[in-house]
Amino acid sequence: MESALKARRLLLLMTTASYRAGAFLDAARRIGVDVTVGAEREQALAMANPAGHLTLDFLAPEKAVRTIAEFNKEYPINAVIATDDDGVIIAAMAGNALGLPCNPLPAVAAARNKYLMREILAKAGIPSPRYAKFSIAENPKDIARHISFPCVVKPLSLSASRGVIRADDASQFVAAFMRVAAILRQSGVAGTGGDFSQHILVESFIPGKEIAVEGLLSKGKLKVLTIFDKPDPLDGPFFEETIYVTPSCHPESVQKKIIDCTTKAVKAIGLREGPVHAELRINEQGAWILEIAPRSIGGLCSRTLRFGEGISLEELILRHALGLDVENFEREFLAAGVMMIPIPHAGTLREVRGVQEAKEVAAIEDIRITIPIGQTLVPLPEGKKYLGFIFARDETPAGVEASLREAHRRLDFVIDSGGN
Repeated sequence: MESALKARRLLLLMTTASYRAGAFLDAARRIGVDVTVGAEREQALAMANPAGHLTLDFLAPEKAVRTIAEFNKEYPINAVIATDDDGVIIAAMAGNALGLPCNPLPAVAAARNKYLMREILAKAGIPSPRYAKFSIAENPKDIARHISFPCVVKPLSLSASRGVIRADDASQFVAAFMRVAAILRQSGVAGTGGDFSQHILVESFIPGKEIAVEGLLSKGKLKVLTIFDKPDPLDGPFFEETIYVTPSCHPESVQKKIIDCTTKAVKAIGLREGPVHAELRINEQGAWILEIAPRSIGGLCSRTLRFGEGISLEELILRHALGLDVENFEREFLAAGVMMIPIPHAGTLREVRGVQEAKEVAAIEDIRITIPIGQTLVPLPEGKKYLGFIFARDETPAGVEASLREAHRRLDFVIDSGGN
């Protein structure tokens, strides 16, 4: 344990639905820092360990920050980290209220609102698609007369490609608009309120290869941790991500464009501290920002990344938040990748076959099926979960990709389309 961490406390903001809890808690134990988990529900062992648990209202950030400030009087907090999108606004507000290094609230708010992000990037001269925001109450047939195709219809705030639909003509646009509006009216989504639940963003479709950038900000300076290639074409009508592989196989000149574009976008938005996950497309015109999030990569995908002598991405993030050195940690030399197992169609998951056979594929490290047997499956664009994750590590990115595809081929998901 490093002496600098003695008597330090970390507040981790995470909902009970988060994939990320285990990885962050393991990282905290590894570096020896006290942890308080801030969640939306009271934890079973909260009474036995009052310093370790804090119940927060994630839909009322001001109230949550007041709760955090009161807690801080008895149990001083040295860093606040949001594991997912749900907590990034509260993390920024709490960090500012407690005087901790953190992102400015307007920057986080812009990153969470895809329309505001587009406005900022366009004003900064960063390549952006044509875009416009429309109320869900508007008639999509009227809107279709004034837009160009192909276009992409999307919510302002949802993640994991939920509600993102490509339309190639007016009839497809009307159907997509109504489908996204229905998603926004669903219970839980409408609870986010305001712009998020009442408006839809329409953008021109950007062709090209998609990539992701994982980075860490320190006082506004971006350290790129890795670039992920996404070898599957993501051309719609839905944008279900499947395979991430690192290191990138793009030429160094292309990777420089990706890093330059991400750096300029982060600066324009005003993000300054902590993890950054960016999604981009690259084509003959250069690099285009699709999304920027002030948090690390979602799901269980961070398991692909190791730094130094086996340090996880989560440990790197916690070290940075606690003021420890992270500049000298570089990603391991092996190629690594993950497949987010897509849901093929709606129904009830009855059985998963071939897991052991899939694990026997060369370079496969692990397979995690994250949806329990008997649960109803909802595919994109309405859904927000994957069936699970396949992990691989090999000498080359091509070897990783081949192993992921072969392992996936050996899996068989028995889904009852008739429901329960």
